[in-house]
Amino acid sequence: MSETNVVVIGVFDGVHKGHQQLLNRAKEIADGRSIVALTFDPHPTTVFAPDKAPTLLTTLPDRVELLKIHNADQVAVMKFNEKFAAMSPEDFVSTILVAQLHASTIIVGKNFTYGHKAAGNVDSLIKDGLQHNFTVDVQNLKADTEVISSSRIRALVIDGKVEQARQLLSRPHRLDGVVVHGEKRGREIGYPTANLGNIDGQTIPADGVYAGWLTVGINFWPAAISIGTNPTFDGVRGRQVEAYALDQEGLDLYDKNASIEFGWYLRPTLKFDGLEDLLVQMKKDCDKARELTQK
Repeated sequence: MSETNVVVIGVFDGVHKGHQQLLNRAKEIADGRSIVALTFDPHPTTVFAPDKAPTLLTTLPDRVELLKIHNADQVAVMKFNEKFAAMSPEDFVSTILVAQLHASTIIVGKNFTYGHKAAGNVDSLIKDGLQHNFTVDVQNLKADTEVISSSRIRALVIDGKVEQARQLLSRPHRLDGVVVHGEKRGREIGYPTANLGNIDGQTIPADGVYAGWLTVGINFWPAAISIGTNPTFDGVRGRQVEAYALDQEGLDLYDKNASIEFGWYLRPTLKFDGLEDLLVQMKKDCDKARELTQK
């Protein structure tokens, strides 16, 4: 008989504390079996209601890495497309969970649905388990009585409440991108920033100034982060996400992959009367960021 697995199912966007509960439960009961996390890409909403598709808390490579950090031995990424969405609940169970993933225990959150038009739910999965010889372990994803969900965390990030998001994620919210050329204004005023491009589809916090970290390759620096349109300077520009690596000089980061992590919200974006006022405030922001990131 082939080896059987504990299969944990979810979109797992963010791999937040609720998702971690599922994976911790898998570790508790695995008893020598492999733990397989089954996730879907792109987000199912992009197929069902593209105009309502959420921005993501984690890119797919990050999600896979985080699932492995939190107990998954293997990660199966199911391409979510029209064909997969049309699969009946019975087919999903027999073809994917049983034939491909050799599930002997399946762990899901209590609101789990599957199959065409989300016709399958926890009750039907338990019935299918009797037929296919697997058990179902249903978990209630809660913290402080409130359900932990990716949408709840996404709303916090969009509001700039990065400290609360960090609590529910168990780590700082992060954006992954590439350092692109900006207006070079930071360089001229003594605060050269890494301008993060290629971040479409990720969840960008509210405009404002934050304290956090900038990672490029093996380098990891405390940073002051600004999101917004730089209203102190004339001209119209799109929203920019830029990070100033504290106390670093002469960095050349252009075209390198970079990540920005958000630890604390410091203040809203302000329009200053002139460069001098802006520089006074930037010094305060950097002092505060330095103090917080050294804790």
